[in-house]
Amino acid sequence: MQKFVRNILVTACSLASLAGLSGTAMAAPATPIKNIVLVHGAFVDGSGWRPVYNILAKDGYKVTIVQQPLTGLEDDVKATNRALDGQDGPAILVGHSYGGAIITEAGVNSHVAGLVYIAAHAPDEGETEAANGKQYPAIGRDAIQKTTDGNTFLDPARYHAEFAADLPAAEAEFESRAQFFTAAKVFTTPITHPAWKTRPSWYMVAKADHIISPDLERMYAARAHSHTVEIAGASHSVYRSHPKEVAALIEQAAEHAQD
Repeated sequence: MQKFVRNILVTACSLASLAGLSGTAMAAPATPIKNIVLVHGAFVDGSGWRPVYNILAKDGYKVTIVQQPLTGLEDDVKATNRALDGQDGPAILVGHSYGGAIITEAGVNSHVAGLVYIAAHAPDEGETEAANGKQYPAIGRDAIQKTTDGNTFLDPARYHAEFAADLPAAEAEFESRAQFFTAAKVFTTPITHPAWKTRPSWYMVAKADHIISPDLERMYAARAHSHTVEIAGASHSVYRSHPKEVAALIEQAAEHAQD
């Protein structure tokens, strides 16, 4: 019996030694990130994230929704950094539409472990949304109107067709009347520190997007080497119309950003 026990101990020690020599054979899996920070785009506010928030919260994630003022890229990045600085650990930073430009700039924050772009802009250093949009024209680009004081909004009569075609008409109508005016300069302010160059990223292409060309979205995703999914029939409001798919992509980032 004593000999049998000694043999078991020797075998266990040998396995432990082999694991140590292999370096990674017995490595523990990375702990999933639990902090998620969501950034909305132009013309809307953070309440649009509610369907995604509900799924993430139910799955045990701590979710923060940024309510940036849409008064300029610098102001909006400051609001996002304020939310990031309040996190109690690493976070996944998510942006929709113009929110993609915000997370591209704010994503260098030390709390950010990964980026998720949802039908969003991801400009490089020196690039602007407006210039990139001219290279890849979107179907509904002329639905964006400008006020005399330098703000922009979407023509309410075209909001459903161009921004939210896969949402119920009544819901799109309400959104069109509850728009946030967005400073026109946000679309022409160059990016200075593109975080996707130093952070892993995930990208969701909305294949029926009329506000950002799906081809521009694909270019952004390919250039950033993002883990990419495409949603057939999805409008620019994909974060509202396909919350399960959006939440699943965010959770994938949370699980693998620190791999």
